[in-house]
Amino acid sequence: NDRIRRHIIIRGNGTRGRKTAERNAMESTTCTVRIGEETKEYAAGTTYQEIAQEYQARYGHQIVLVFINQFHLQELDKKLEQDCREIEFITTGDPIGYETYKRSLCFMLVKAVHDVGGHDKVERVRIHFSMSKGYYCTVEGDVELNQEFLDQVDARMKELVAEKIRIEKRSVHTTKAVELFRKHGMFDKERLFEYRRVSKVNIYSMNEFEDYYYGYMVPDAGYLKFYALYLYDEGFIIQMPTLESPETVEPFSPRPKLFQVLKRSVLWGDMQGIDTVGALNDMVTQHDMSEVVLVQEAYQERQIGEIAKQIADRPEAKFVLIAGPSSSGKTTFSHRLSIQLRVNGLQPHPIAVDNYFVDRERTPRDENGEYNFECLEAIDVDQFNEDMQALLSGREVYLPTFNFKTGKKEYGSIPKKLNTQDILVIEGIHCLNPKLTESLNNDNKFKIYISALTQLNIDEHNRIPSTDGRLIRRIVRDARTRGNSAKNTIARWPSVRKGEEENIFPYQEETDVMFNSSLLYELAVLKQYVEPLLFGMGKDCPEYVEAKRLLKFFDYFVGIGSESVPTNSLLREFIGGGCFNV
Repeated sequence: NDRIRRHIIIRGNGTRGRKTAERNAMESTTCTVRIGEETKEYAAGTTYQEIAQEYQARYGHQIVLVFINQFHLQELDKKLEQDCREIEFITTGDPIGYETYKRSLCFMLVKAVHDVGGHDKVERVRIHFSMSKGYYCTVEGDVELNQEFLDQVDARMKELVAEKIRIEKRSVHTTKAVELFRKHGMFDKERLFEYRRVSKVNIYSMNEFEDYYYGYMVPDAGYLKFYALYLYDEGFIIQMPTLESPETVEPFSPRPKLFQVLKRSVLWGDMQGIDTVGALNDMVTQHDMSEVVLVQEAYQERQIGEIAKQIADRPEAKFVLIAGPSSSGKTTFSHRLSIQLRVNGLQPHPIAVDNYFVDRERTPRDENGEYNFECLEAIDVDQFNEDMQALLSGREVYLPTFNFKTGKKEYGSIPKKLNTQDILVIEGIHCLNPKLTESLNNDNKFKIYISALTQLNIDEHNRIPSTDGRLIRRIVRDARTRGNSAKNTIARWPSVRKGEEENIFPYQEETDVMFNSSLLYELAVLKQYVEPLLFGMGKDCPEYVEAKRLLKFFDYFVGIGSESVPTNSLLREFIGGGCFNV
């Protein structure tokens, strides 16, 4: 049979003959695959891109990846080598496909900048952080970043798209990769891979330009039609499509408050010499991490103290409203802010908006028929405003506590009354939504937006999304405080993110202060907590792909213990051992 014949040929031909024989045997073999309800046969060696092109017309968005047999994600340039019981196409309308599109677009952008500026003059292209619907980038070297330069980059990117330049991938030994990055002046990557324990590294190339990227790529530049470039601040924005509309690029909408917080965070990381994972690993292995940890914590404490001083300087402000996305550290932040408010002579009183949930039977349900606790309608807004107005007018008020077991509010026997130095510290996801406090005068409000805005990146071209940092925090906290598995937390994450997009992010700029709760060192600490939870996930569940991605991500980090993390740290809200009852 074919298998025996192929074996005989290989045994008789040596290395070169073996490769030729394998190729010939593959070309003469057909593979049976199942795509949806169809069973088809293709010649072995057919690329998944060829198969995808046959089915593309049936999909509303570009096919960019494939799942083989449910759990094996593959790039389209991979070849069919054996029968497949299932091929599933992944488009830019799927989260994994969407990230693949953005990653590939960044690769093309970096190449275009080097092509226009000159490889000998462009020292570094840095992709910093998410802004609007794109990324904020800067260029370092002997080039002048102006509109003319950016227009030339745009024109070069369009040329690459039109020519459908292939994105090739090759695997090289890690030692060779380090030498390659040094040769290309990519010192962030050189430093990063000094700590990698894997023996091989995947290098991507477009013509002569080579780079490393954390994750999969599209097959060629022809897929990357949708983007826009905007000159902004000291750099520029590459505006991208959205997951909901992968072929539409919305106009750039500046968010100046968020941008300044992110920019300050990047400058702080640069000042500390910790701008990338490789730099952090150097700190872990070559410096006193206890001091590094304490410096980061002192920096946050100074910021919290400055916010408290701003509040104290506005005596008419009686309601401190704190909002932010999941796992931002809102609860610990409110406790630390309360301490700083006391330092400034004020008497803070914490209030959780969750205590104003409507009775369970009145809670709205989502499209799946489950209770939607994240919409504003789940809050008794009228009662909340009535109580806050009464407190502001000097009356005594019995504030509720929500019993999550019975699904009803309960009232204690001790009323609350605001005196001259009293101030309410109110925390909840809707605190920045004007509808929550519609009957309160704006002069009486001090609004704070808090989020874990990760300023650390893997290297100059590979971002660490803030959503990844928050997801990792939540996996660790959910396992410790609620007994939830990593599988359940990951499965619920898209719903959490949807609630944030609807209820929190639209109000980011309607704030007095923004606070970044991310710590430069935290992922090195979280590594030891989250890895066992991710390794414990079965390979036969849909969430395994995300768990595998996160495990690969943590391979970049040298871990550290939590002994040096202070008990009042925001990180303690997630890993435990904190001094606050959270």
